[in-house]
Amino acid sequence: MSKIDARGTSRKELMLTEQHQDFGDLLYEQVKNAPWVMCSVGIHGLLIGFLLLLPTDVTEVATATRIVASPVETQPELDEPDDPDVDPDEPIDEIKKTIDEIVPVDTKVEDVNQTPDDVDAVDDLGVPDAFSNAPFSGLETNALIGLTGGAGGQRGDGLGGRKELRSGGGGGTGGGGTQVSVDLALEWLKNHQSDNGSWDGDGFDDHCKLNKCGGVGGATFDPGLTGLALLCFLGAGETHQSGPYKDTIKNGLRYLKSIQDSEGAFGPRTSQHFQYNHMTAALAMTEAYGLTGSRLFKESAQRGVDFVHASQNPYSAWRYGVRDGDNDTSVTGWAVMVLKSAKMAELRVDGGAFRGAMGWIEKMTEPELGRVGYQRRGGPVARTSEMMERFPAEQSEALTGVGVLTRIFCGEDPKKSEFIQKGVALMGKKPPRWDLDAGTTDFYYWYYATLAMFQVGGEDWKRWNKSMKTAIVDNQRTEAGRDERGSWDPVDPWSADGGRIYATALNCLSLEVYYRYGRVFGASER
Repeated sequence: MSKIDARGTSRKELMLTEQHQDFGDLLYEQVKNAPWVMCSVGIHGLLIGFLLLLPTDVTEVATATRIVASPVETQPELDEPDDPDVDPDEPIDEIKKTIDEIVPVDTKVEDVNQTPDDVDAVDDLGVPDAFSNAPFSGLETNALIGLTGGAGGQRGDGLGGRKELRSGGGGGTGGGGTQVSVDLALEWLKNHQSDNGSWDGDGFDDHCKLNKCGGVGGATFDPGLTGLALLCFLGAGETHQSGPYKDTIKNGLRYLKSIQDSEGAFGPRTSQHFQYNHMTAALAMTEAYGLTGSRLFKESAQRGVDFVHASQNPYSAWRYGVRDGDNDTSVTGWAVMVLKSAKMAELRVDGGAFRGAMGWIEKMTEPELGRVGYQRRGGPVARTSEMMERFPAEQSEALTGVGVLTRIFCGEDPKKSEFIQKGVALMGKKPPRWDLDAGTTDFYYWYYATLAMFQVGGEDWKRWNKSMKTAIVDNQRTEAGRDERGSWDPVDPWSADGGRIYATALNCLSLEVYYRYGRVFGASER
């Protein structure tokens, strides 16, 4: 208990009073001896008071701009600014021009807080890890993909990876060179595109200027032929954003978007073989998104991929219908292409789809020789009855090529896989040879086998590449003053359906192999 002094104050209270007095005296002495302290306190007080008076909603100014799309009643609009990243050295009026570009069709932007994923108002030139920018030693095994990859990145240098052309075994301006042939083919395809953006299988020669090319195909394959033609341009590194073929590509992609149904399928399903149309069109749309990173194509590409998933038979593969229980190696090969391209483009892909595809290829592979069948283990390639005599099945290993490529894309190492090595041996015995009398001309076979052999590399690839260039380059139509210049005559087993567009697109894609794909497992040259 505290003691109380004569004034009624406890000792504890006295001690507190003395402490307060000591502190006050000390503060007085410090202030008196350092007048600058008071000045500093005063100035800081004024600054704090001024800042408190400022408005707190400054950030709302940046979001006040409102962009409204103009309604468009025609096909999907693909016009867009080339690059959303503003150059600090760019003149102000040019920056305003970029901001004021048209918003894509059917996109009404009224919520000023929308995110980039909500609207296609701005487009990117690409993403840092996308195909056009990835190096040969890129992410995962090597940004390979699609029908139109680009070495390593798929298109390593932004020009379809053409800097890798000679190291891959292509290039040159004559005597077996490939780049001149590719350039001629792209020009022919450009000149025979329809006004609606498609490539018309039985009507393309309406665009001939000097003479009729001839070699029309079926009327039901326009979506698929459009996909194949677009893949040729994308494989060369061309995009809808720049370059001599930007309008060609833009119109083609607009056409594909306009024929995509609510479930994601490209084109009508009236033909028995509509899945071929869908697969090649979906591959082109996926490649367009993977090459550019453009949000104009992301949704369409994803829905195309989703339809591929929806069509796959549970724990198995694909054929003509939608989960109808039927499978074949040919349609399955195209489906794997789409899914692999989608995976590299970072779209949603179910990994189980690859396991189903591999299960089918395993089932179709004959164990002794490694031959892959169409619907029967080790069976022959598919042929229509009309073409069987003219193009004997024993002259082709087309489905073995599909099987080998599928195995590689699904993760098998060519150096370690017994069945890849056996498949390569089979294809090596039947190299490309343009011989109409012997029935060895087979663009479909050459295309798949070229992709597979390139992946394997080494001496097998060197021998195949030499034969492939001779067969394809030497038989391109190059006569000056004729509309056929740049195309290939439709003279293989499937040309009756695909026509000159099919023949030209597949052979062009084969010649782009050097910069369309990086080797998944770093196979030796080459």
